[in-house]
Amino acid sequence: MASSGIDNRRWYYVTLVAGAIAISYFDRQTISVAISTIQRNIPISQQQFSYLSTAFLLAYAAMYAGGGRLLDRIGTRHGFLLIMLWLSAACALHGLATGFTWLVAMRFLLGMGEGGAFPAATRVVSEWVPAKERSTAMGFINAGTAIGSLLAPPLIGFVILHRGWRAVFFTAGTIGFLWTIWWAISYRNKTTSTLVKEQTENALSFTDIIGIRQVQMLVFAKFMSDAAWFFLLFWLPKYLYDARAFDVKQVSYFAWIPYAASGVGSFLGGWVSSQLLRSGRSLDASRRWVLGINALMMTAVMLVTHVPVGYAIALFSIAFFAQQSWSGIIMTIPADVFPLSVVGTVAGFVGFGGSMGGAIFGLIVGWLLGHGVSYGVLFVAVGLFHLTGFIVFSTAGGKIKPLQANQLIEMGSRA
Repeated sequence: MASSGIDNRRWYYVTLVAGAIAISYFDRQTISVAISTIQRNIPISQQQFSYLSTAFLLAYAAMYAGGGRLLDRIGTRHGFLLIMLWLSAACALHGLATGFTWLVAMRFLLGMGEGGAFPAATRVVSEWVPAKERSTAMGFINAGTAIGSLLAPPLIGFVILHRGWRAVFFTAGTIGFLWTIWWAISYRNKTTSTLVKEQTENALSFTDIIGIRQVQMLVFAKFMSDAAWFFLLFWLPKYLYDARAFDVKQVSYFAWIPYAASGVGSFLGGWVSSQLLRSGRSLDASRRWVLGINALMMTAVMLVTHVPVGYAIALFSIAFFAQQSWSGIIMTIPADVFPLSVVGTVAGFVGFGGSMGGAIFGLIVGWLLGHGVSYGVLFVAVGLFHLTGFIVFSTAGGKIKPLQANQLIEMGSRA
């Protein structure tokens, strides 16, 4: 009976975190979907649009690492509460913008808040979910990205058409504040070994952790994959406006489809990995096989500009499916390998790498499009990014297996 109660609480918390991830992805999509309407009041060029993405991602990257460390220090409950309060306020303040500078500042603040969301999710999984269910749990949480992104085009389009673009940000911020009340009432940290936690924290600094080769390879894999992901996430509506002559209504009708596919990929990738583990496959094989298949599937996006728009949406859907299946596994690996006391920090470093990949490539995209390079060239590049990350991670990242605190301390001392 006690075990059943723990199971129920475990999946209740997983669902609660999935809701937070859905809110965070809805918030970051607001400006991408609303951009054509915002431009009627605030002129924004292609290069300036890339600056909006970059402002978000630079802050997101910095606070991914910093937020992960914060969570390891003050605990999941208080850390996640602070993170969601911050990002909800930042999202709402977009609605007060009167110029481009304000929008850049608010995107930066939103990125700061959202940077801690996935490290917090990884800590919840590490605290409450056993190894054989972790990739399923993380896949379920990662499906929140699809829910938020899927709801964004139709709901944002509806609000814009009836209340204007400013109301989009006020509404999104309010939803985030309501979630923080739910979290504060519901979540409690699980008791862990204080002795192991203190020994590991005292022995390992930021420098020690980033010096571990497995961490470096995870960071590189995430750097490559998120360069592709954030391009697709931020530029898909813009591509449909620019290259396929869509209007707000058409984006609302069709842009949700790839995000729905990403939700299926999030859950299915985690479920398949868990099934492989239950069937007797090693942890290493169960994670690596799914990553490899996803990397190959990502190459479908290279054909987007060569097919009619209906087929292009289908190809985007394959890529979104593969990317979020990949992402769920990559963000499960820190919980698979590292003790709880440093899981937030490791997940934060991994997310930092991904955000920097997105920020750097986003600037490159803005410059290339502004100088006449076609979307076709960009889609070829992003189709190869996951494959590159997978090859490097597989050849240099070592075996995926749990590390004990004393092993981690030894690795840190050699770094």
